[in-house]
Amino acid sequence: MKIDLQYKINSDYNYIKFLRENSYWYKYLNRDPIYFKDFVIDMKDKYGLNFSDKFNKMLDNINMLQMFIDVLK
Repeated sequence: MKIDLQYKINSDYNYIKFLRENSYWYKYLNRDPIYFKDFVIDMKDKYGLNFSDKFNKMLDNINMLQMFIDVLK
């Protein structure tokens, strides 16, 4: 694996964790660093770090807070 790619992976804890949990990515990243973009996309999908996932989580939290306030009334 190229040094710059190793620095990118080691710079983010989520990358390290995902790579340890999904070791098949070692093979792809060793063969061609272009797969790093696919690696990041797959990691964000599995950990729910996409914008839409974050937005839905925020809406769920707002709805839960609103229901809690309604119960207190």
